[in-house]
Amino acid sequence: MAGITPPDLQKALHGVEYPAGTDDLRKAAEKNHAPKEVTERISHLGKKQFENPAEVSKAVFRNE
Repeated sequence: MAGITPPDLQKALHGVEYPAGTDDLRKAAEKNHAPKEVTERISHLGKKQFENPAEVSKAVFRNE
């Protein structure tokens, strides 16, 4: 799933209030009209709770 950049993720998660779960992040990305690749990557994070945007970025980009 190449092609997602940190700015793409930031735009997708605009307006999220932390802590936030994976479902909250996915819903925000869909509301912000994020590309399907971004919402899929978020969905694959599993049922987790994130305290801040840095934790989300670390989880999304850990295998790149």
